[in-house]
Amino acid sequence: MDFKVEFSDLTFENKRREPEEYHQIALEIRRDIIKSLVLAKSGHSGGPLGISDLMTVLFFGGYMNYQPQNPSYEQRDRFVLSSGHMAPVLYSILARAGYFSPHELTSLRKFGTRLQGHPGLDVHLPGIETSSGSLGQGVSIAVGMAISDRVIDKNDRAVFTLSGDGELQEGICWESAMSAGSLGLDNLCWIVDNNDCQIDGRVKNVMSIYPIKDKFESFNFDVIEIDAHNYIELVEAFDKFEKNKKSKIGKPTCIIAKSIMGKGVSFMHDDYKWHGNPPNLEQAKKALEELI
Repeated sequence: MDFKVEFSDLTFENKRREPEEYHQIALEIRRDIIKSLVLAKSGHSGGPLGISDLMTVLFFGGYMNYQPQNPSYEQRDRFVLSSGHMAPVLYSILARAGYFSPHELTSLRKFGTRLQGHPGLDVHLPGIETSSGSLGQGVSIAVGMAISDRVIDKNDRAVFTLSGDGELQEGICWESAMSAGSLGLDNLCWIVDNNDCQIDGRVKNVMSIYPIKDKFESFNFDVIEIDAHNYIELVEAFDKFEKNKKSKIGKPTCIIAKSIMGKGVSFMHDDYKWHGNPPNLEQAKKALEELI
């Protein structure tokens, strides 16, 4: 098949935008994901595609304080990808933010690469705040960061963390939620990617974690349920977190983002079988034809 994978040099500013601007950036992110995975011949497709809209608004909508040319900037906000297997979307986001060249995305999962299958601090990739991948560990680390900022250092930094809904089957997630709620960490924004898909099937059929909203509210969270592909709802949710943090309401925020696995690619749409599979060359070509 005559098919050449190339990455553009595009990078994006971190500022408030109109919905159509977010849509165009998210398309670039989704194209990166497909290209990276077809070159790697391994990795996770469905989840990263499904969370691309949310990640676009978070990183390119003016909601996070960060400096790509100074990754250790002391006043930066932090993002922890607890569901580390969704690394392709984070790597694309960081590249498009200017932390490293988008052309490095060709090295996903290759021997010696900085773009490992799960984010790792050991390779010194700028923009990565912690190693993650063991489910439940990332949210625990994020809560620890939020405790350090709010309780010990008493600074104004925000901590964002993203977990999957299947990840909530891990008991450590609820220990973390109990700690965050008990300590009133209003500087913490916990995002749940609620696509109801995990590697073995539907979350509700494997081991139901519903009702998610009621559970987080019982742990003293302010819970916001949104469509993860509606840019207006995404903006409103992050605006609400900013308001909660600024007013010090004494509650962490949980955004339950109802997403669609494989969003944007017809043959992956809402299909849990794409949780941990990459596209082959023919499938990648078809996907890229749709992502325009």
